[in-house]
Amino acid sequence: MRVVRGRAGSLEADRRLTRELLDRAGETREPAVRVWTPHRQLAFGRRDANEPGYGEARRIAEERGFEPVERSVGGRAVAYAGSTLAFARAVPIEDARTGLDERYDEAADRVREALADLGVAAERGEPPNSFCPGAHSLSSDGKIVGIAQRVTNRAALVSGVVIVADRGEIRGVLSPVYDALSIPFDPDSVGSVARAGGPDDPVRVVRAIEERLVGDASREIERADRKP
Repeated sequence: MRVVRGRAGSLEADRRLTRELLDRAGETREPAVRVWTPHRQLAFGRRDANEPGYGEARRIAEERGFEPVERSVGGRAVAYAGSTLAFARAVPIEDARTGLDERYDEAADRVREALADLGVAAERGEPPNSFCPGAHSLSSDGKIVGIAQRVTNRAALVSGVVIVADRGEIRGVLSPVYDALSIPFDPDSVGSVARAGGPDDPVRVVRAIEERLVGDASREIERADRKP
């Protein structure tokens, strides 16, 4: 399995690298995993961009030091504050019409096992009015993990966000952003690995999640910071 570590030198290069995971898995038929701490940003979903308050939401993000970007996968806005993690697992597929739920379930189970390795007893589900609401979230004293999926004819990319320790800052930016978008949001619904009794060190969380997502597969390690 191809394992990409670290982040690229710029936000756009980093996002391009993750998109490339999906394309390459489809072309080479080799699965890939990436777990990392993305650049500071606020990633809006496609639905957000159609809301009347989208321009105001972007301005709010910029004022608080979160570069606004749009992502092709996932639902509503997600903030990455520095120690916030992202994970992505790209797998080749034969039929885009099958396997969606199974891939979601497998990713959620593996991340939940990684959190258990770190002392966090996370469960499937999320509190009401959570950020980026979805059916495949993990929670423990608040939402910790959100999971999304993108599928092409040749490959699928299951990806997600994991809040490690910067719960306060994420609440602080998402509350006015969601308000501008007229989306219900409860700041108290935001959890974190640290709040749930796990470590506040993102490196430890990266290692645990990578280990579970890769499993018993042999690893071909690449460094993201070597990409242009």
